Amino acid sequence: MWKKLPVFIFGEAAPDKLPARVRRQIARRQAQSEQLISWVQLLLVLIFATLYAIAPKTGLQAEFQPVPWALGLYFVFTVIRLVFSIRRALPEWILMLSLVMDMGLLMVLIWSFHIQYMQPPSFYLKAPTLIYVFIFIALRALRFDPRHIILAGLAAVTGWVVLVLYVIFSETGNPMITRNFVTYMTSNAVLVGAEVDKIISITLVTLILAVAIARAKRVFERDMFDSMAAADLSRFISPEVAHRITHSDKKIAGGEAEIREVSVIFTDIEGFSTLSEQLSPVELSHILNDFFETLSEIATKCGGVITQYQGDMILITFNAVTKDEHHAEHALTTALAIQDALKSRRFGHGVKLKARCGVNSGEVAIGAVGAQDRLVFTVLGDEVNVASRLEALNKQYGTCILVGENTARLCRGAFAFDEIDNIQIRGRQSRTTIYTPAPA
Repeated sequence: MWKKLPVFIFGEAAPDKLPARVRRQIARRQAQSEQLISWVQLLLVLIFATLYAIAPKTGLQAEFQPVPWALGLYFVFTVIRLVFSIRRALPEWILMLSLVMDMGLLMVLIWSFHIQYMQPPSFYLKAPTLIYVFIFIALRALRFDPRHIILAGLAAVTGWVVLVLYVIFSETGNPMITRNFVTYMTSNAVLVGAEVDKIISITLVTLILAVAIARAKRVFERDMFDSMAAADLSRFISPEVAHRITHSDKKIAGGEAEIREVSVIFTDIEGFSTLSEQLSPVELSHILNDFFETLSEIATKCGGVITQYQGDMILITFNAVTKDEHHAEHALTTALAIQDALKSRRFGHGVKLKARCGVNSGEVAIGAVGAQDRLVFTVLGDEVNVASRLEALNKQYGTCILVGENTARLCRGAFAFDEIDNIQIRGRQSRTTIYTPAPA
């Protein structure tokens, strides 16, 4: 039970050791929060100075006016802190020291009231400026660090205790302490219970805010870790697939699929096995990465989504993840653009590549397959298998692009085709007429 108590109070903790880049991102956010805190404090000083300036003045005021001096000092300190926080992230010890100075200057400002208005020290204990203590403590919540809140609360409690003790012991033999609430409210008498209530209130507000921010900080750190992890993992799948997964109304489960008419392209590098034998793994990796970058740009420009990489093979889908009424035409445009790009492009250290493409259209199942703890988003169906077989048949017919009859039918009028053969594709009982795009 006791082991679960911290989790119950503060929430589930973030990973034990956050990666350095996650910590740096959190530190940047906190540095921005310090700037916001400084701006708000500057605004508070200006508001307080304005209220003091427009408030009617009584005749009972000392020749020396300490309140404007205290406000001016605090204004200068706040501006300096703001400038430094904008220029660079402040070290932790400076932040802690400035926090104590913030609260100390506020207490000095409250203390100066009895001199300003020529009253006994107990006069300042009833100053409404005490409310600003709670604002200054709450400001520290913007940083998402409970330590700063606790330090602010501790400084406020210490400061107020010092002010109360100063009132009690400043005039020997005349502590002005009363137990009568009416006397307390209508004179400069001190009601110890009232001051204890203030100290308890400051302490409780500090603790409640500290616990709330501790819980929020854990959520913030987990969310920061998860969001950066998601951003990193999204590089391993297409942004369109990532968007479909993250914006789904319900959790995507393995085996659930949507039936839709799509177009697919299977493409791989011609002579890849020979190339792999001639190059080192590092050189081959650079060439493949360059090749994939080129095909990714082409596919994205034509509205396709790269759904799968496997060795040197790429599966590109159209109308599977994002809707596309002209998916067949865009698929064929992509295949032609790939061939055009490979004619002029060199990869790695001047390596020329050739690629074969198989294009087909039809109804397929779109969804996730695999184990429940590891799924792959893909397209499945007979028409997908046909596209894969067409890509391999290019070698037999000496072509670069082979197109299934469904794609050729959907592209009539937009493209011209040469009929290659009417064959029985391995794994199918019915025969299929295959085409290649006619030269322009």
